Amino acid sequence: MVERFLDEMESDGVGRGNQVNIFRVLKTILRDAYAKGGMADDPVKGVQEPEYVREKVAIPSLAYVKRALLVADEDLALEIVMMAGCGLRNGEARAVNINYVVAQDVYRVREQIHSNTLKPAKLKHRKVGEFREVPLPRSVRETIERYEAKHGTTKDGYLLRGLGGYFTEGMERRRVKRLFVNLPAEEGVGMYGFRHYFASNALGNGIPITDVAEWMGHKSIEETYRTYRHLMPGSITKAARILDAGLWEAA
Repeated sequence: MVERFLDEMESDGVGRGNQVNIFRVLKTILRDAYAKGGMADDPVKGVQEPEYVREKVAIPSLAYVKRALLVADEDLALEIVMMAGCGLRNGEARAVNINYVVAQDVYRVREQIHSNTLKPAKLKHRKVGEFREVPLPRSVRETIERYEAKHGTTKDGYLLRGLGGYFTEGMERRRVKRLFVNLPAEEGVGMYGFRHYFASNALGNGIPITDVAEWMGHKSIEETYRTYRHLMPGSITKAARILDAGLWEAA
């Protein structure tokens, strides 16, 4: 029955990423029922999980990032800086907080502004109260300090805020729409591209992928590898070129 359900999702055109997420939720529910004695046999034993292979991500150039910071308003520019400089997700960047600067070069990511509740929420793939610490480049820290000096913070230390108290996805979306109208077209690049830029900058400068995966808050290093392996020194792309040269020489 589970395999038939997966086949039907495939035939109905459900995206592979959504298939993976749906199957994992279903597996959790069924395994819980099995563990509690509600089912005699493990209903997902031997069922192959749908495989999601991410398409190659679009990464903006440094010139594009700089241009975006010039075009964006101050609120969106701060969000872009947190994404490109520290690798934060959109919601995490919207929750940028002066109290989370825990050292001159360390930022503690504790929460996100949730897209649905529009309020602070736990991090993705983390339990309530869990956090991760990321490198805080000097230029990013100085941007935070300038913003605070000009605009101040809320009583809880949040820098970005709106009518409801927090900088929400809707507020971000409206600003992003204006941003990309005023930017030269760069194929495939969207707001999330600024987070991809962080990974590109880190891996391109030899920072180990294990560190990058931890800083970006990925559930597993496999996610980081599948998304960014083409950026790594000694990547599969480089290996293909080397092997090709050897084949031609042999011929």
